[in-house]
Amino acid sequence: MKNNDLAKNLLICGDNLTALDDLIKKGIKVDLIYLDPPFFSNRHYEVIWGDEAEVRSFKDRWEGGINVYIEWMKERIVKMYDVLKDTGSFYLHCDWHAGHYLKIMLDDVFGYHNFRNEIIWDYTFRMMDLPNFFNRKHDTIFFYAKTVNSHFKMPKVQWTREEIIANRKQKVHLDENGNECIWMPGGKGHSKNKLKKIKDIIKEGKAISDVWQIPIISSSAKERLGYPTQKPEALLERIIKASSKEGDLILDPFCGCGTAMAVAHHLNRKWIGIDISPTAINLIEKRLEKLGAIKNKDFETVGMPTTLSELKNLEPFEFQNWAINEMGAKQSKKLTADFGLDGHIEKSLYSEEAGIQVKQSDKVGRNAIDNFETALQRKGYKRGYIIGFSFTKGAHEEAARVREERGLYIKLIETEDLLKRKAELLK
Repeated sequence: MKNNDLAKNLLICGDNLTALDDLIKKGIKVDLIYLDPPFFSNRHYEVIWGDEAEVRSFKDRWEGGINVYIEWMKERIVKMYDVLKDTGSFYLHCDWHAGHYLKIMLDDVFGYHNFRNEIIWDYTFRMMDLPNFFNRKHDTIFFYAKTVNSHFKMPKVQWTREEIIANRKQKVHLDENGNECIWMPGGKGHSKNKLKKIKDIIKEGKAISDVWQIPIISSSAKERLGYPTQKPEALLERIIKASSKEGDLILDPFCGCGTAMAVAHHLNRKWIGIDISPTAINLIEKRLEKLGAIKNKDFETVGMPTTLSELKNLEPFEFQNWAINEMGAKQSKKLTADFGLDGHIEKSLYSEEAGIQVKQSDKVGRNAIDNFETALQRKGYKRGYIIGFSFTKGAHEEAARVREERGLYIKLIETEDLLKRKAELLK
């Protein structure tokens, strides 16, 4: 399969090891790969996502030590190398935890001679007074070309007036029209100098160094989604513009919240995004919907869980997020103040507010209904939905008793039914 046979952009939910194998079998080749994989940091993120204040979880845990992590990464990067065109470029985003180990491994896969840059992203924040080390305020991006024929076009940024004057160490002159000018080298050998307008020098721009001062996403930025490791669009825009052209195919095998996809879409590139998290895929779909990609049917999503066995194998927080998303509900804001509820349905969406609890288990029993009843009463809800793979006879009896005696409506929803007829269940 050639790139032009890729009718639509692809958003793939699943292990990128399997997804990359599938791309290789189909003969798909890409022009640029950017990856921002989970860092070897042993952190667990629990964060607020987006304006809806949804609590999400993101795992970044690696057992077995650095060697296990590097081998896990290498197995995937070897396949990325196979997917990359001979004219392609490769950018790996990392930090101090494992950067030096990754560099050695990348030299082995791509060849030392195909290393191009160690890019320093100076994100200019976190000026803390720390006693034991200098303030950490940068990430590293390793840039490799697959061959000497790799496509790369030096991007430029504008000079400032002050930079031009300081760089030339000369006085500003005014021409006959009042334009600010400065002496610049003339022809070959710089034997002659000539006055050049400062505004023209600014417009031409300057070549970018391997130190990029791009701020992190501010708390008030429109692009901010609350994803724990979200990178600014300006960072991806610089990479994509430098190593691809319109119509080229971009791959992000750890696409997270979809920044590479959003920027590629804006810059008229084709793209493939892969992430193992259904929560992340749902977030990307919403992000692309705002860009008009869903309306224009510019992409398709494959690999989302559609069977009971797939749902049972999800991480607990992924299953909870999936269930609440399928209910069209919102996550509880804070685990310490949710009164035992995992989510809630807004009155604006349905006839009245309701609480939701998610159980990733079979044979949910009477005790779970009793606890759910208490949680609903504390929040003042008269309606609730509890989701599980199956419920015992006692659970059904308890839900009926609560409805009859206390007027509290608790609906038991089996996961299989949620898969089949979500809209009907919420009537």
